[in-house]
Amino acid sequence: MAASLPLPTVSSISEITDFSKTVTPFLHQLSISHIKPLLTGQVPVKEWYLSTNPLITAAHFALAMTLIVLAASEINRNYSQVDRLWSLLPTIYIGHYTLFAHMNGLDTQRLDTLTAFSLLWSVRLTYNYWRKGGYNIGSEDYRWEIIQKAIPGWAFTLLNIVFISFLQNVLLCMITAPAYLHLISSTLPTVPAWSLSDLILSRALLITLVAEAFADQQQWAYQNAKKSYLATGTVPRGYTKADLDRGFVVTGLWSFCRHPNFTAEQTIWVLVYQWSCLVCDELWNWTGLGAVGYLALFQGSVWLTERITAGKYKEYKEYQKMVNRFVPGMGAFTGASEFEKKKN
Repeated sequence: MAASLPLPTVSSISEITDFSKTVTPFLHQLSISHIKPLLTGQVPVKEWYLSTNPLITAAHFALAMTLIVLAASEINRNYSQVDRLWSLLPTIYIGHYTLFAHMNGLDTQRLDTLTAFSLLWSVRLTYNYWRKGGYNIGSEDYRWEIIQKAIPGWAFTLLNIVFISFLQNVLLCMITAPAYLHLISSTLPTVPAWSLSDLILSRALLITLVAEAFADQQQWAYQNAKKSYLATGTVPRGYTKADLDRGFVVTGLWSFCRHPNFTAEQTIWVLVYQWSCLVCDELWNWTGLGAVGYLALFQGSVWLTERITAGKYKEYKEYQKMVNRFVPGMGAFTGASEFEKKKN
């Protein structure tokens, strides 16, 4: 195993985003021969960890998680294994880069800040998952069930192997790759100093997380009110009968766009990527593939969700016409009253 630090040698900020210099030289470690000494106990875990490029370590972990969730899903016939880990894996990856930096005595201010934020993100998403179990990205059971019924069994097995288990794990690894660039930047002779841009990006992440929490809370409150109304026939305080008969929330942040929580979620990982661009003084870099993939995933997932919702609630198509999907607009700014005006 190599004794030197398994990180690329860079002499300028512009080299940090050079894939051929910062990734390609370490791809040989993404092999069975490299991981075999660890699996057989020939090399201590710490020694293997410190002699392996951290991006490659993250990739090995993603591949291991692919095999684990694939096996679990086929055994249990439950295909939401990755969904259950969604709120944890990004923080594990970011924490890994931060740990590597600490163990090698590198500058960790940006990585520490990013790790602290991702911990908050994980706590919020995990709480949201266990509390609601149906309105966030961590609960996809019904969607996989619908897809499973719509395609042949062999096709769904292939979907499980390629997309559900493999590509989703790769995506969760990729959206945290900007942390790898922060790690490399900390090896420069003169580490880019913490600046106003860093402060703005880190605070923007917190504000977006708060907005996401507010949107989820409004959805949660509405669904509880609807559940109570259907069970008792009594309209809870703060709602009208028309609101609850409609079946879906259109007020608060949900009057600006149809999925304000998902808008915030996508914005978070775009901001994480943009932070690496600012540090590297580049308009874009290869880690943006993770953010692009994340946006694409939401397009497909929400398309299916809305198709199901429109089939359940007759007014949902009207809501779709009035309010943008992700980009905030003024379409239904006044919320439920707009639907009453339309009907009258």
